[in-house]
Amino acid sequence: MYLADHTWPALQAELDAASTAIVPLGSTEQHGPHLPLATDHLIAEALATAAADETGIPRTPTVDIGVSPHHRQFPGTLWVDPPAFRQYVESVTRNLAYHGIDRVVYVNAHGGNVSHLREVGRRLHEDGTIYAVEWMWDESIPELVDELFEHNGPHAGPKETAMISHIAPELVDETAVSEARDGGLVDLEESDAVVHGARTYYDAIDNSANGAFGDPTDATAEKGERLFEAATEQLVHLLEWLEAREPEALRPEPRVE
Repeated sequence: MYLADHTWPALQAELDAASTAIVPLGSTEQHGPHLPLATDHLIAEALATAAADETGIPRTPTVDIGVSPHHRQFPGTLWVDPPAFRQYVESVTRNLAYHGIDRVVYVNAHGGNVSHLREVGRRLHEDGTIYAVEWMWDESIPELVDELFEHNGPHAGPKETAMISHIAPELVDETAVSEARDGGLVDLEESDAVVHGARTYYDAIDNSANGAFGDPTDATAEKGERLFEAATEQLVHLLEWLEAREPEALRPEPRVE
């Protein structure tokens, strides 16, 4: 159920009966020369929608601009500073608590958001407001990702190319997929940006001239469908697990005496 499609009287009974909500989050940032800037938030929203439809759990509108300053050199990339992002997400989550929700799953599709969502969840858990956990789609199905792709890559590679080819194929520039591979960084071990154990890079462009990592030519819509269905299944299982937990089990443990 998508909250924003309903009137407040219609939502009153739904929220009174609900304990869990889904909050999709992504980014608006470069994804190589072949994928749209919307890649991350499209993936997050599609997965959140599929899980909400299957479970009946309410989902919020998508947070579609995230922590992406490391992609700023590429035209069109938008970002917010980490403190602003954390404050915004925390505020939205407290809104849900006000309406009776006591547990939230952040359906996330952008690596730059991960640590900040974990911090927001920690704050909300610590003060007893709500139990919120971050879920990253590809981290829920690592074996399948490894099975499908020889050179995966963390960004604008085959897994994201396959997912968008399944979700929104009209947004993939098929003529630029080979360019993404040839002008990017296919094998992460070939990067020279770690020196004597120190990460000497700060931005994506320091490692990849066109912003792509991995070999996106290995992606197909069929592989994307397999990824999407497997990740949706994992998300549904997580939501069902969370729904089944007693409220007391989600509160912070007391101080050890």
